[in-house]
Amino acid sequence: MSLLSETLIWWSGNTWGTRLDTWLHGEFVGEDEQGNRYFRSKRGAKKPNRRWVIYNGYPDASKIPPGWHGWIHYRVDVPPPQQDYKPRDWELPHQQNLTGTAFAYRPDGSLLNKGERPKVTGDYDAWSPE
Repeated sequence: MSLLSETLIWWSGNTWGTRLDTWLHGEFVGEDEQGNRYFRSKRGAKKPNRRWVIYNGYPDASKIPPGWHGWIHYRVDVPPPQQDYKPRDWELPHQQNLTGTAFAYRPDGSLLNKGERPKVTGDYDAWSPE
């Protein structure tokens, strides 16, 4: 099933087309702590300065750490392994996006939570037609 899914299903990650393009035109740049691998086009390629990532597991753009995010979006020219990058204090580690799962945030009043709205406080006057 893995061979078939890699051939036909683009949304599950690395396809054979991506592998072939990476093998022919890609130059390995580095790997982050989550196992995502980063590439750029080889010198003298048809499309110079192209950068891409092959995710470890399900593709989710929020899995790219801050240092690599700057490089993949052309904000810095030097990849993190070559510049001795250290994240700032306010840069947090990756948290998976839980939207659409059973663990998603559901505030009070949400139909998927209790379905009951919180009581109205005194600073709100309900509109009523006259």
